[in-house]
Amino acid sequence: MPTARGIRGERPFIVFMLVPAFFFLLMFYVYPTLFNLEVSFTDLSLFGLKQGGEWIGIANYVELVTSDDFHRVVFNTVVWLTVVGVAVRIVLGLGLALLLDSKVLDKYRLKTISRVLLLVPWATPPIVAIVSWRWLLNPQLGDINKLLLGLGIVEQPIAFLSEAAWVWPALITIITWNTLPLVALSFLAALQSLPSELLEAAEIDGAGRWQRLRYVIIPHLKPAIIVMTLMSTFWTFNNFVYVWLTTAGGPGLYTNVMATEVYIKAFIDGRMGYSSAVGVVMATLMVAFGMVYLRFIAQREFKEVF
Repeated sequence: MPTARGIRGERPFIVFMLVPAFFFLLMFYVYPTLFNLEVSFTDLSLFGLKQGGEWIGIANYVELVTSDDFHRVVFNTVVWLTVVGVAVRIVLGLGLALLLDSKVLDKYRLKTISRVLLLVPWATPPIVAIVSWRWLLNPQLGDINKLLLGLGIVEQPIAFLSEAAWVWPALITIITWNTLPLVALSFLAALQSLPSELLEAAEIDGAGRWQRLRYVIIPHLKPAIIVMTLMSTFWTFNNFVYVWLTTAGGPGLYTNVMATEVYIKAFIDGRMGYSSAVGVVMATLMVAFGMVYLRFIAQREFKEVF
Protein backbone atom coordinates (compact mmCIF):
# COMPACT_ATOMS: atom_id res chain seq x y z
CA MET A 1 0.00 0.00 0.00
CA PRO A 2 1.57 3.37 -0.98
CA THR A 3 2.68 5.59 1.89
CA ALA A 4 2.03 9.31 2.23
CA ARG A 5 5.69 10.01 1.35
CA GLY A 6 5.38 7.92 -1.83
CA ILE A 7 2.25 9.82 -2.88
CA ARG A 8 4.01 13.16 -2.30
CA GLY A 9 6.94 11.96 -4.43
CA GLU A 10 4.56 11.26 -7.30
CA ARG A 11 3.00 14.75 -7.13
CA PRO A 12 5.26 16.28 -9.85
CA PHE A 13 4.37 13.44 -12.21
CA ILE A 14 0.66 13.91 -11.46
CA VAL A 15 0.93 17.64 -12.10
CA PHE A 16 2.83 17.03 -15.36
CA MET A 17 0.12 14.66 -16.58
CA LEU A 18 -2.57 17.22 -15.77
CA VAL A 19 -0.91 20.03 -17.75
CA PRO A 20 -2.59 19.13 -21.11
CA ALA A 21 -5.99 19.00 -19.42
CA PHE A 22 -5.45 22.41 -17.83
CA PHE A 23 -4.36 23.81 -21.18
CA PHE A 24 -7.61 22.77 -22.84
CA LEU A 25 -9.58 24.06 -19.86
CA LEU A 26 -7.95 27.46 -20.29
CA MET A 27 -8.53 27.51 -24.05
CA PHE A 28 -12.12 26.24 -24.14
CA TYR A 29 -13.50 27.42 -20.79
CA VAL A 30 -11.50 30.22 -19.21
CA TYR A 31 -11.03 32.35 -22.34
CA PRO A 32 -14.71 32.16 -23.46
CA THR A 33 -15.76 32.94 -19.88
CA LEU A 34 -13.58 36.06 -19.75
CA PHE A 35 -14.77 37.14 -23.20
CA ASN A 36 -18.39 36.68 -22.13
CA LEU A 37 -17.72 38.72 -19.01
CA GLU A 38 -16.28 41.55 -21.13
CA VAL A 39 -19.26 41.52 -23.50
CA SER A 40 -21.67 41.69 -20.55
CA PHE A 41 -20.42 45.25 -19.86
CA THR A 42 -21.30 46.42 -23.38
CA ASP A 43 -24.45 47.01 -25.43
CA LEU A 44 -23.25 44.67 -28.20
CA SER A 45 -26.06 43.77 -30.60
CA LEU A 46 -26.37 40.73 -32.83
CA PHE A 47 -27.36 43.09 -35.64
CA GLY A 48 -24.29 45.28 -35.26
CA LEU A 49 -21.42 42.88 -34.65
CA LYS A 50 -19.12 44.65 -37.13
CA GLN A 51 -19.37 47.88 -35.19
CA GLY A 52 -18.84 46.20 -31.84
CA GLY A 53 -20.53 47.24 -28.62
CA GLU A 54 -20.18 50.42 -26.59
CA TRP A 55 -18.98 50.11 -23.01
CA ILE A 56 -21.96 50.71 -20.69
CA GLY A 57 -20.55 49.42 -17.40
CA ILE A 58 -22.98 47.59 -15.14
CA ALA A 59 -26.12 48.81 -16.91
CA ASN A 60 -27.04 45.30 -18.03
CA TYR A 61 -26.74 43.99 -14.49
CA VAL A 62 -28.79 46.86 -13.10
CA GLU A 63 -31.50 46.01 -15.62
CA LEU A 64 -31.35 42.37 -14.53
CA VAL A 65 -31.74 43.21 -10.86
CA THR A 66 -34.66 45.59 -11.46
CA SER A 67 -36.49 43.49 -14.07
CA ASP A 68 -39.62 41.68 -12.88
CA ASP A 69 -39.37 39.37 -15.89
CA PHE A 70 -35.88 38.28 -14.87
CA HIS A 71 -37.04 37.71 -11.30
CA ARG A 72 -39.62 35.35 -12.74
CA VAL A 73 -36.94 33.63 -14.83
CA VAL A 74 -34.76 33.09 -11.76
CA PHE A 75 -37.74 31.75 -9.80
CA ASN A 76 -38.60 29.31 -12.60
CA THR A 77 -35.00 28.12 -12.82
CA VAL A 78 -34.27 27.75 -9.12
CA VAL A 79 -37.63 26.64 -7.73
CA TRP A 80 -39.55 24.85 -10.49
CA LEU A 81 -36.83 23.46 -12.70
CA THR A 82 -34.12 22.72 -10.12
CA VAL A 83 -35.57 22.33 -6.62
CA VAL A 84 -38.85 20.65 -7.57
CA GLY A 85 -37.39 18.72 -10.51
CA VAL A 86 -34.42 17.35 -8.55
CA ALA A 87 -36.53 16.55 -5.46
CA VAL A 88 -38.99 14.53 -7.57
CA ARG A 89 -36.16 12.55 -9.16
CA ILE A 90 -34.42 11.83 -5.85
CA VAL A 91 -37.60 10.65 -4.11
CA LEU A 92 -38.83 8.56 -7.05
CA GLY A 93 -35.32 7.23 -7.70
CA LEU A 94 -35.01 6.07 -4.10
CA GLY A 95 -38.41 4.39 -4.21
CA LEU A 96 -37.64 2.73 -7.54
CA ALA A 97 -34.27 1.48 -6.29
CA LEU A 98 -35.92 -0.05 -3.21
CA LEU A 99 -38.49 -1.73 -5.45
CA LEU A 100 -35.84 -3.14 -7.80
CA ASP A 101 -33.89 -4.49 -4.82
CA SER A 102 -36.95 -6.02 -3.16
CA LYS A 103 -37.65 -9.72 -2.76
CA VAL A 104 -40.99 -9.36 -4.54
CA LEU A 105 -39.33 -9.09 -7.95
CA ASP A 106 -37.11 -12.06 -7.10
CA LYS A 107 -40.18 -14.08 -6.19
CA TYR A 108 -41.80 -13.54 -9.59
CA ARG A 109 -38.48 -13.56 -11.49
CA LEU A 110 -38.97 -10.00 -12.71
CA LYS A 111 -35.74 -8.45 -11.46
CA THR A 112 -33.78 -8.79 -14.72
CA ILE A 113 -36.55 -7.65 -17.06
CA SER A 114 -37.45 -4.71 -14.80
CA ARG A 115 -33.85 -3.46 -14.83
CA VAL A 116 -33.65 -3.81 -18.59
CA LEU A 117 -36.89 -1.86 -19.04
CA LEU A 118 -35.52 0.83 -16.73
CA LEU A 119 -32.73 1.47 -19.21
CA VAL A 120 -35.15 2.29 -22.05
CA PRO A 121 -35.95 5.89 -20.98
CA TRP A 122 -32.30 6.54 -20.20
CA ALA A 123 -31.20 5.24 -23.61
CA THR A 124 -33.79 7.38 -25.40
CA PRO A 125 -32.28 10.61 -26.82
CA PRO A 126 -33.83 13.69 -25.21
CA ILE A 127 -35.15 14.99 -28.54
CA VAL A 128 -36.93 11.70 -29.23
CA ALA A 129 -38.35 11.65 -25.71
CA ILE A 130 -39.62 15.22 -26.02
CA VAL A 131 -41.29 14.60 -29.40
CA SER A 132 -42.93 11.44 -28.08
CA TRP A 133 -44.25 13.14 -24.97
CA ARG A 134 -45.52 16.14 -26.92
CA TRP A 135 -47.54 13.72 -29.03
CA LEU A 136 -48.84 11.88 -25.96
CA LEU A 137 -49.86 15.18 -24.31
CA ASN A 138 -51.50 16.62 -27.42
CA PRO A 139 -55.01 17.81 -26.48
CA GLN A 140 -56.65 16.51 -29.69
CA LEU A 141 -54.71 13.39 -30.63
CA GLY A 142 -52.71 12.49 -27.51
CA ASP A 143 -53.32 9.12 -25.89
CA ILE A 144 -53.19 10.57 -22.37
CA ASN A 145 -56.18 12.82 -23.02
CA LYS A 146 -58.00 9.96 -24.72
CA LEU A 147 -57.41 7.81 -21.62
CA LEU A 148 -58.57 10.52 -19.24
CA LEU A 149 -61.71 11.15 -21.32
CA GLY A 150 -62.42 7.45 -21.62
CA LEU A 151 -62.20 6.94 -17.87
CA GLY A 152 -64.41 9.95 -17.23
CA ILE A 153 -61.74 11.74 -15.19
CA VAL A 154 -62.01 14.90 -17.30
CA GLU A 155 -64.86 16.27 -19.39
CA GLN A 156 -62.70 18.02 -22.01
CA PRO A 157 -59.14 17.62 -23.25
CA ILE A 158 -56.35 19.29 -21.28
CA ALA A 159 -53.72 21.33 -23.11
CA PHE A 160 -50.91 20.18 -20.83
CA LEU A 161 -48.19 22.22 -22.55
CA SER A 162 -50.10 25.48 -22.94
CA GLU A 163 -52.17 25.81 -19.75
CA ALA A 164 -50.40 27.51 -16.85
CA ALA A 165 -51.80 25.08 -14.29
CA TRP A 166 -50.40 22.03 -16.09
CA VAL A 167 -47.32 23.09 -18.01
CA TRP A 168 -44.75 22.82 -15.21
CA PRO A 169 -45.96 19.41 -13.97
CA ALA A 170 -45.93 18.19 -17.59
CA LEU A 171 -42.43 19.55 -18.20
CA ILE A 172 -41.07 18.02 -14.99
CA THR A 173 -42.69 14.70 -15.94
CA ILE A 174 -40.86 14.66 -19.27
CA ILE A 175 -37.50 15.49 -17.67
CA THR A 176 -38.05 12.93 -14.90
CA TRP A 177 -39.01 10.15 -17.31
CA ASN A 178 -35.82 10.62 -19.32
CA THR A 179 -33.37 11.11 -16.41
CA LEU A 180 -34.83 9.07 -13.53
CA PRO A 181 -33.13 5.77 -14.49
CA LEU A 182 -29.65 7.13 -13.80
CA VAL A 183 -30.68 8.20 -10.30
CA ALA A 184 -32.45 4.91 -9.60
CA LEU A 185 -29.54 2.79 -10.85
CA SER A 186 -27.06 4.81 -8.77
CA PHE A 187 -29.14 4.22 -5.65
CA LEU A 188 -29.57 0.57 -6.58
CA ALA A 189 -25.79 0.12 -6.82
CA ALA A 190 -25.40 1.69 -3.38
CA LEU A 191 -28.14 -0.55 -1.98
CA GLN A 192 -26.41 -3.67 -3.23
CA SER A 193 -23.27 -2.68 -1.33
CA LEU A 194 -25.21 -2.65 1.95
CA PRO A 195 -24.08 -5.63 4.11
CA SER A 196 -26.98 -7.99 4.65
CA GLU A 197 -25.75 -8.56 8.21
CA LEU A 198 -26.81 -5.03 9.16
CA LEU A 199 -30.39 -5.61 8.01
CA GLU A 200 -30.50 -9.02 9.69
CA ALA A 201 -29.20 -7.57 12.95
CA ALA A 202 -31.77 -4.79 12.83
CA GLU A 203 -34.53 -7.29 12.16
CA ILE A 204 -33.40 -9.47 15.09
CA ASP A 205 -33.45 -6.39 17.34
CA GLY A 206 -37.10 -5.91 16.44
CA ALA A 207 -36.79 -3.09 13.93
CA GLY A 208 -39.74 -2.86 11.57
CA ARG A 209 -39.60 -2.16 7.83
CA TRP A 210 -39.78 1.62 8.24
CA GLN A 211 -37.26 1.60 11.07
CA ARG A 212 -34.79 -0.38 8.97
CA LEU A 213 -35.32 2.10 6.14
CA ARG A 214 -34.81 5.11 8.40
CA TYR A 215 -31.92 3.94 10.57
CA VAL A 216 -30.03 1.50 8.33
CA ILE A 217 -30.77 1.98 4.62
CA ILE A 218 -31.04 5.78 4.40
CA PRO A 219 -27.80 6.43 6.37
CA HIS A 220 -26.00 3.95 4.11
CA LEU A 221 -27.35 5.73 1.02
CA LYS A 222 -26.51 9.22 2.29
CA PRO A 223 -23.28 9.62 0.24
CA ALA A 224 -25.05 8.47 -2.94
CA ILE A 225 -28.00 10.77 -2.23
CA ILE A 226 -25.70 13.78 -1.74
CA VAL A 227 -23.75 13.06 -4.92
CA MET A 228 -26.83 12.49 -7.08
CA THR A 229 -28.56 15.57 -5.64
CA LEU A 230 -25.61 17.81 -6.44
CA MET A 231 -24.97 16.30 -9.88
CA SER A 232 -28.67 16.48 -10.78
CA THR A 233 -28.64 20.12 -9.69
CA PHE A 234 -25.74 20.86 -12.06
CA TRP A 235 -27.44 19.12 -15.00
CA THR A 236 -30.89 20.55 -14.36
CA PHE A 237 -29.95 24.16 -13.65
CA ASN A 238 -28.31 24.49 -17.08
CA ASN A 239 -31.12 22.70 -18.88
CA PHE A 240 -32.03 24.17 -22.24
CA VAL A 241 -33.09 21.32 -24.53
CA TYR A 242 -36.08 20.05 -22.54
CA VAL A 243 -37.57 23.47 -21.86
CA TRP A 244 -36.98 24.95 -25.30
CA LEU A 245 -38.17 21.98 -27.35
CA THR A 246 -41.16 21.33 -25.10
CA THR A 247 -42.60 24.81 -24.47
CA ALA A 248 -40.05 27.34 -25.87
CA GLY A 249 -40.48 29.15 -22.56
CA GLY A 250 -44.26 29.42 -22.96
CA PRO A 251 -47.12 29.86 -22.56
CA GLY A 252 -45.92 33.43 -22.88
CA LEU A 253 -42.82 33.38 -20.69
CA TYR A 254 -44.37 31.19 -17.98
CA THR A 255 -41.72 28.45 -18.27
CA ASN A 256 -38.86 30.69 -19.37
CA VAL A 257 -35.66 29.73 -17.50
CA MET A 258 -32.18 31.21 -17.48
CA ALA A 259 -30.83 28.97 -20.25
CA THR A 260 -33.69 29.86 -22.58
CA GLU A 261 -33.45 33.51 -21.52
CA VAL A 262 -29.83 33.59 -22.72
CA TYR A 263 -30.92 32.22 -26.12
CA ILE A 264 -33.96 34.51 -26.47
CA LYS A 265 -32.08 37.68 -25.57
CA ALA A 266 -29.08 36.84 -27.79
CA PHE A 267 -30.58 35.31 -30.94
CA ILE A 268 -34.17 36.57 -30.99
CA ASP A 269 -33.91 40.03 -29.41
CA GLY A 270 -30.30 40.42 -30.60
CA ARG A 271 -29.08 41.80 -27.25
CA MET A 272 -25.73 40.02 -26.95
CA GLY A 273 -24.53 42.20 -24.06
CA TYR A 274 -27.62 41.60 -21.94
CA SER A 275 -27.55 37.89 -22.82
CA SER A 276 -23.92 37.70 -21.70
CA ALA A 277 -24.89 39.29 -18.39
CA VAL A 278 -27.51 36.59 -17.87
CA GLY A 279 -24.85 34.00 -18.65
CA VAL A 280 -22.49 35.53 -16.08
CA VAL A 281 -25.22 35.34 -13.44
CA MET A 282 -25.81 31.69 -14.34
CA ALA A 283 -22.10 30.93 -14.10
CA THR A 284 -21.90 32.67 -10.71
CA LEU A 285 -24.73 30.57 -9.33
CA MET A 286 -23.11 27.41 -10.69
CA VAL A 287 -19.82 28.37 -9.01
CA ALA A 288 -21.76 28.54 -5.75
CA PHE A 289 -23.11 25.04 -6.40
CA GLY A 290 -19.58 23.92 -7.24
CA MET A 291 -18.29 25.23 -3.91
CA VAL A 292 -20.96 23.18 -2.16
CA TYR A 293 -19.82 20.14 -4.11
CA LEU A 294 -16.17 20.69 -3.15
CA ARG A 295 -17.15 21.25 0.47
CA PHE A 296 -19.11 18.03 0.86
CA ILE A 297 -17.54 15.62 -1.64
CA ALA A 298 -14.24 16.47 -3.27
CA GLN A 299 -12.47 17.96 -0.25
CA ARG A 300 -12.08 14.54 1.32
CA GLU A 301 -10.59 13.08 -1.86
CA PHE A 302 -8.09 15.93 -2.21
CA LYS A 303 -6.88 15.38 1.35
CA GLU A 304 -6.33 11.67 0.68
CA VAL A 305 -4.26 12.31 -2.48
CA PHE A 306 -2.25 15.33 -1.39
